[in-house]
Amino acid sequence: MTKAIPAYQRIKKAILDNIHSGKWQAGQAISTEMALATEFGVSRMTVNRALKELSAERVLERRQGSGTFVAQQQFNHTFVEVRNIAQDLKSANRDYKAEVVSKRAVTANMLDDELRRKFDIEIAPIPSDLKKGIEDNSDDVDNSDAAPVLYEVKIIHFADGEPIQFEERWVDAQKVPEFIEQDFSVVNTSDYLIVKSPLERGSYTIRALAAPDEVATALQITPQSPTLVLRRQTYSAGQVVTFVKMWHAGDRYQFSGEL
Repeated sequence: MTKAIPAYQRIKKAILDNIHSGKWQAGQAISTEMALATEFGVSRMTVNRALKELSAERVLERRQGSGTFVAQQQFNHTFVEVRNIAQDLKSANRDYKAEVVSKRAVTANMLDDELRRKFDIEIAPIPSDLKKGIEDNSDDVDNSDAAPVLYEVKIIHFADGEPIQFEERWVDAQKVPEFIEQDFSVVNTSDYLIVKSPLERGSYTIRALAAPDEVATALQITPQSPTLVLRRQTYSAGQVVTFVKMWHAGDRYQFSGEL
């Protein structure tokens, strides 16, 4: 017997769905406690519990006498922040340009192991009695109608006409369904995601790696040249909403900060 989902959990999910769909955006007031209680047929105490938990999770912000608003989360790490490279370069009086190399919808069977782990995506195993038939007729298999699980975009960021960063980004297609429709030569990916999906937390690593061919071509450097790679994942509603790799030519870029 399936256990019923508590009412306050259903309210939390409905609020998160409205935020992820863009109905309620960062800084916008949500429905009142009374309106939510009426909508779900519950007491205000039940609604209050849902709002209180979402506020503790930094998804909502409750303002005395004004109501409840979608919170805008700010990351502030000692070493690395979620920053807009376009604004950074312009503030340094450098000419900035972004060039979109590619963007596409990605289905579950197209994912590598790393992306499956990052986004906690599982592919149901194929029964053995069907597996052989699929293998024998692989040329006839059409996956074009499979629903996308992620969106992928690759962008080159230029400073004064020189490629300064190659961005490879993957975004949860369910949480940010309109992501793929944006013109990222004009709209910054990080700025767009912060508005569309309130961020709770993030984690990152920085490594020195030799440039693979695709990265070398994008950054206009020799293959296997040293690069600095910032890999970052950010979370919304307890799940990864985006994972990004930012490649930088080792002789053109450095990370710095104050402690």
